[in-house]
Amino acid sequence: MTSCDRGVWVAPEGLTGSQVAELGRRVEELGYSTLWVGETFGRDPFAQLASVGAQTSTLMLASGIANIYNRHPGVMLQGANTVAEQTGGRMILGLGVSTPAIVQRVRGISYDKPLSFMRDYLEAMDSALYTSVAPPQQVPRVLAALGPRMLELAAQRCAGAHSYNTTPEHTAWTRAIIGPESGLYVEQKVMLTSDASVARETGAKVLKFYSRAPGYRNAWLKMGFSEDDIDALSPRLVDGLVAWGDVEAIEARLTEHAEAGASHVCIHPLHPDSGQGAVDDAVLAALAPSATAS
Repeated sequence: MTSCDRGVWVAPEGLTGSQVAELGRRVEELGYSTLWVGETFGRDPFAQLASVGAQTSTLMLASGIANIYNRHPGVMLQGANTVAEQTGGRMILGLGVSTPAIVQRVRGISYDKPLSFMRDYLEAMDSALYTSVAPPQQVPRVLAALGPRMLELAAQRCAGAHSYNTTPEHTAWTRAIIGPESGLYVEQKVMLTSDASVARETGAKVLKFYSRAPGYRNAWLKMGFSEDDIDALSPRLVDGLVAWGDVEAIEARLTEHAEAGASHVCIHPLHPDSGQGAVDDAVLAALAPSATAS
C-alpha cells in the first residue's frame, strides 16, 4: 500500500473564530500535517490562518486557495510572509484564479485570460517589495490547477499543484504532466456514511455550485463524466468526486490518490446537516494519521 502526507481541507464559514481555532487544535492533535482553508466571500484566509497558527505549534497552514484577482501581488506576498514569519514558517500559499461566478459576476472584476494573468501575477510577486522581518524560508506556492497549461505553470514556477474536485485518474494524469519532483496536493471530499441517499444528496448540494463553473465542467468532461452527469449531479458524478461509505471504503479512495502520484491528500469532510459549513469530527478521528498508525 502506498501512503502520502495527509491534511484537512475546510470551508469553515459557519463556525465562529474560536471554533475555527479549536478545529485547528483538533486537527493538529489528530496528527494531520496541514489545515487548508478556502476563500469565497467570508473571512480573509490570512487572518484566519494566523489565528489558527497562534493556537497550534506544528500544524502547517495553507490557503486553498487565495484568489489572485482579489489582491495585488504585493499584498498577497505581505499576507503569506506575515503568517509564515509569525508561525515559524508554517505557511503554504495556495493561489488560484477561482471562477467567473465569483470574480466577475459578484466581485465585478474582469476575468480575462486567467493563465496569462496568473503568469504575470507570479512575476509581480517575485519582484514585490517586502521590508519586514522575513519568514524563516520562502513561502512555498502551489497553484490551483486542473488543466495542462496551468499544471505546467505550477511545475515550472511553484512548489506544485493543488487539485480540487477530482478523481484518482485525474491525479495520475496530473502527475504525468508536472513530473516527479513537484508537489501534488489533492483535495478529496469524504463522508462517513453507508447511506447512499444521504451521501449523494449531500454531495450534490456541495457540487452544485461547481457544476456551473466552466473550469470544473471542462475538467469533469475530460475525466469522463457527461454533460448529463454534470447537469443532473448524477450518482455517477457524486460517487466519482465524493468518497463515502465506511472507513475502509474511504481509505481505499485515498490510497488510490496516493498510488496515482499524490504527495499530499487533504480530506474535505462533508456533513449531512450543512454541507461544507460543518466539520464531522467522527470523520476527522476515523481518518486521522494517528488512527491509521495505530
